[in-house]
Amino acid sequence: MKALVTGGAGFIGSHLVEELASRQNEVVIIDDLSSGVVDNITNFMELQAEVETSSRYDIKFVHESILNLALLKKLFEGIDYVFHQAAIPSVDKSINDPQSTHDVNVTGTLNVLIAARDNNVKKVVFASSCAVYGNSTGLPKREDMTPNPQSIYAANKLAGEYYCQVFYQIYGLPTVCLRYFNVYGPRQNSSSEYAAVIPRFIQSVRDKKSPIIYGDGEQTRDFVSVKDVVEANILAAKSDVVGVYNIGKGESISVNKLAELIIKIMGSRIEPTHQEPKIGEIRHSLAAISKAKQFGYTPKYDIEEALKWQI
Repeated sequence: MKALVTGGAGFIGSHLVEELASRQNEVVIIDDLSSGVVDNITNFMELQAEVETSSRYDIKFVHESILNLALLKKLFEGIDYVFHQAAIPSVDKSINDPQSTHDVNVTGTLNVLIAARDNNVKKVVFASSCAVYGNSTGLPKREDMTPNPQSIYAANKLAGEYYCQVFYQIYGLPTVCLRYFNVYGPRQNSSSEYAAVIPRFIQSVRDKKSPIIYGDGEQTRDFVSVKDVVEANILAAKSDVVGVYNIGKGESISVNKLAELIIKIMGSRIEPTHQEPKIGEIRHSLAAISKAKQFGYTPKYDIEEALKWQI
């Protein structure tokens, strides 16, 4: 296939690009590098240069924003599948700067769908989020539950899902929305102000500092390996399914236990410290993943083993 990955220099996007290219697919990356970094794609871009006669690493990188609709329409020419990973993926930043997060997460998604429609793309796979469930009662979270977004970011992602839905209904553009739960793995940024919990904990322990837990630490999360998320994207693209699907491990762990596990793996005796809970953070999260089995999704990676790759 010929695939395009928005946000392809980001954490999840770069893993997706690498896997697609290793399967001898032609891949186009568009990323404005606002949160993605060139280092995430350097290794396999160099491999491409070393084996110019091989199609194994057929990758093109475009340093641009998804807000540039005219460029998207040109880039999408001849593309079979679009994997829309680009976003400002932070609850905190969305609360502090709602306008720019809306522009990228909502208007950017609309631009991607328009360009895909105009170029007869076979399918768009949209990276949504379990944040759309908010603090809705009942576990595990099922796709048929009423969304209850608690942050600007969550509302952005839900708006993106609705755009995907109506583009399929009105224009016949096949779309799949994957509600990611807590994704972790190599290349996850630990230096950002808005870094996810696992890379923050790992970096703190490396620096011999106490990992900071917001709230009492008894909030639970469903952590899923980036390798499983990549496989879910590819399976969803190749299948005939459309609609919304949870992508998680189907298991949850408290933030306190996560900190203990990371500290143990790293051979440290440091103790976490607790601070006030964050605004807009949900209490419990656990994915019902039976629906995603329709397109063959089965998570393979245990958190303790997968954390060792990241550490």
